[in-house]
Parts: sequence; structure tokens; C-alpha cells
Amino acid sequence: MPTFTALTHLNGREAAEALSDACEDLTPEPVGTGIFEIEDGSERWEVGVYFTETPDEIALALLAAAHGANPFVISELPEVDWVAHVRRELTPVRAGRFYVHGSHDADTVPEGVEALCIEAAMAFGTGHHNTTKGCLEALDRLASDGFQARRIADIGCGTAVLAMGAARLWQVTVLASDIDPVAVDTAAANVIANGLSGRVECFEAAGFDHPTLEQAAPFDLVVANILKQPLIDLAGDMARHVGPQGRIVLSGILTGQAEEVVAAYDPAGFDLVRRDDLGDWTTLVLSRR
Repeated sequence: MPTFTALTHLNGREAAEALSDACEDLTPEPVGTGIFEIEDGSERWEVGVYFTETPDEIALALLAAAHGANPFVISELPEVDWVAHVRRELTPVRAGRFYVHGSHDADTVPEGVEALCIEAAMAFGTGHHNTTKGCLEALDRLASDGFQARRIADIGCGTAVLAMGAARLWQVTVLASDIDPVAVDTAAANVIANGLSGRVECFEAAGFDHPTLEQAAPFDLVVANILKQPLIDLAGDMARHVGPQGRIVLSGILTGQAEEVVAAYDPAGFDLVRRDDLGDWTTLVLSRR
């Protein structure tokens, strides 16, 4: 089945959401729409619309013009099994004591490591991105430095690789939430595959907005590998859900955005403990006053 994409850019999240909503009424009907912030400080947003039939170029052009967006760029994607393709391309990753691998590399696991098996899937966090690697390395250092955590949460868990890493380091049950139900299903499957049933609890939630998270607070450790703006928006909730001397590990942050995130968390009662840059991405560890 062919897949067609229609992509455009425009200023502002509200405008992007309005255009995305309008595209849902197109004929032929799209199979999905989405908006994504372009993380370059420009405040520009991308709107993506996905079809399994040839889209109506005139209708898309009219919508773009009406919403002040650039003209849509329409492309037909080749039929590729992307999960199989990514699985072939992914090689194991070392991050501190962790060894992240797919099942096809299970025979490469060396002795003396914490192995985490993560398959290529429709959720963020295979361990190969520098944000995930940076968070795993930060967790490894915290454990090596003797930090003790009894209550841990992974906000925006994706594949749950960070939640599982934390569960291996601290013998507690880690709460793992994500706003995307596909990610939650993927995370739950990974937890079972890695023998951590009962040690990582996965559920759908936006930020800390879930009774399980509310009841478990205050947390000693929270990991959030998301994006700059959602992290900034979470600063107040972090302050309400993290106990004194608790640690938070934040990533999904471009190096040029790190100071802005640190500045947002200062009035919320957090001090910078450590900053690590891997390529274009930054991982921050902060402590609750």
C-alpha cells in the first residue's frame, strides 16, 4: 500500500494545531496528522499529514494559504518495512554499565553488564539517540555515587528503556508513563521481555496527571527525556512531585537550549548538578532544594 506525506511549516503551536485539525476533514481522508516543533529556536512548527491515497493537492494548497503556512510538499514513500530496516541498522550501545541491544544481537552481550533488550518499534528510545544514552549514563553515575532512590518515575517513557535501567539500579518499582498509548503498549512489552514484570509499571498519562503518580509522590528520582518546551512546562509539576534533595534527569534538549531549561527550573527550586553534552544534545541532572 503506497503512503503519501504532505508537510508544511508555519509559526506558532496554535496555528499548527488549527491547520492539523482542518486537514482531518480532507477527502481523501488522511490516516494521520501530527505537529512537531522545529527545535532550532525559530518557534516554527511542522505539520505532517499522511495518506494511503493520492491527496488532493488543490485542497492542501488552499488550506495552507488560509492558515498562513508554506505550501505543502507532497511525497510518495516507497513501501519499506521500516522496523526491519532499523533493526538491521541498529548496533548495540554501551552507556555506562548498560548494554542496549536488539534480540538479533543477544549473543553479543558481554559479561558484567546490565543488558537491556529493546526492539525497533513505534516508540522513542532504542538507546542509540544521544538523549537516551545521556540519560542512561546519568543514571549509572547516580547509582555509582551512592544516590538512593525509593520512589522513581519516568515521564514520557517511550520504550521504557530508562525506567528499566532505573529498575536494574535500584530495587524498587518504577512508574513509567507516556502520553502515547502506542508507546505504553511498547513499554509494557519491553518490560516483560526484559524480565522486569512487577518492577516497572506502565500507564498512559500526560506529565504527572495520573492517580498512581499523585499517590506515589514525592519522588526521589524523576527521568524525563522529552523536548525543551514540555520540560519547561513541567517545571512547576516537578517541584510539586519531587522531594527535597531529589534528583531529576532531563534530556531531549539541544545544547543551545540547555541554559533556558536550567533557568526555568531555578525558580521551581532546582539546582544544576551536572550537564553533559553528547553531540548536539544535552542531559541535565538537577537537585531539588
